[in-house]
Parts: sequence; C-alpha cells; structure tokens
Amino acid sequence: MARKHKHEEHENHERWLVSYADFITLLFAFFVVLYSVSRVDNKKLAQAATSVQWALHYKGTGGVGAMPIFEGPPSEGGCAANTGPAAASSPQAKKAAENLRRKIEKRLKPLLQDKKTASAVVVETANGKLNIRLSAARFFDAAQAALRPEALPVLDAIAEELAGLNRPVRVEAHTDDSPVKGKFRNNWDLSAARAVTVVSFLEAGHQIAPAMLAAAGMGGSRPLVANDSAEGREANRRVELVVELTSADLLNSEAVR
Repeated sequence: MARKHKHEEHENHERWLVSYADFITLLFAFFVVLYSVSRVDNKKLAQAATSVQWALHYKGTGGVGAMPIFEGPPSEGGCAANTGPAAASSPQAKKAAENLRRKIEKRLKPLLQDKKTASAVVVETANGKLNIRLSAARFFDAAQAALRPEALPVLDAIAEELAGLNRPVRVEAHTDDSPVKGKFRNNWDLSAARAVTVVSFLEAGHQIAPAMLAAAGMGGSRPLVANDSAEGREANRRVELVVELTSADLLNSEAVR
C-alpha cells in the first residue's frame, strides 16, 4: 500500500498585518490623548490652583489670596487673568493700599493719644497685604488669652474697617522665647488661644463671616528681633491681622474712597 505524501504547510506571509493594525491603533490612541490634553480649561485650572494654595497656606510670590498662574485675560487656549501680587503691586493698587492704611491710622489716632499706647498698633502695607500689628502687652495680660477691656475700642475700630473690605483675615499670634507660667503648657498653646480670642471677637462682635477668618498660633517661631533684651521680647509678643488684598479689591472697596 502506497504512503500518502504529506504536503508542507505554506508560510503565512500576511502576519505583519496584525502587528501593523496594532501599531495604527496605538498611534491613534496617542494622538487622541495629545488632543485632549491640549485643550486646558483655564478657569478650572485657576480654581484648582487657588484651592491648593489655600489648603497649603501658600505664601511665596502668590500669597494666600491669589496666585498668578498665567498672565493675560482668560480665553479659549489662552491665559488666566493676573490678579495676584503683580496686580496688587501696580501704582494704582499701591496708592489705594496706602490710602487704606492712612484711613485706619486716622481712625485709631484718637484712641492712641499717649506715648504708651501710640506704639501699640502698627499698620503696614506691602506686596498686596495689609498687616496690622498689635502689641500683646497692651491687649493681653501676661500669660493670659483674654482681651483687656481698655483694648476693645481699638479692636472695634480696626474690625469695622476690615468688615467693609470683605476679604480673608488671618490672625497670627506670636510670643517670645520665655517659658510660660500659668495654665498654658507652652508658648504654642498661649499664642493659639490669643489668636482664637481675636478671631472670635471679630466674628461675634462685628459679624465677619467665619469663612473669612483664620487663626494661627506661631509661638516664638517667628521673632521680629532678637530675644536678648526686654524691649526685644516685648516687640516679639504681638498679634498680627494679615489681610490679602488685590488691585480690584482696593480700587473698588468703599473703605478706600
């Protein structure tokens, strides 16, 4: 009986089509991804940036109020508007900030007549910020967090001006490096309690929205001067009310007219 002759299988010369089709599919997906990421929603990007800087208390060049990501007006494929320190540093904004500082100082002048109280409040403006520095020695008893009754009119006058701005106010309380004697464990506890006291006063006494307020106890971590003298330690014991301002806020506010 004759054997059947086995035919050799023919080689498939079209296997390259499978690899080629996979390559084309991947290339198509790559270009789709490139197209999708090229269309950035600048408004949402600015909102995300603002949320991050608030969460992290970003300071740097942007500050807590606004951080310029791009320059120029918002547009499709364009850039977000610049309302950060660059805008706040414009000549018009600087002039408006200076007018605001003078208005607060003028309002406080009748309350700070004698030499002891004249240096109790210092009002400064820099880089789009309004900084009101209160001497802790004039507003609080030693190692205490309750406001002195004679200090309330001064704080009332300041609070009435800040309420009209409708801007976030951050209250930072500082101490010197001396150990605390009393009910507070350390300078961190004392400074935090003083910051909370001022914030509570602003909210309860002047109806400033809680969302606009923040309290921070700095302890003795950020001295203004060296703690090597009684004068230096007194200067470092302070409460600062920091208000982030932008050009639009200053120019449009009733408080600076």
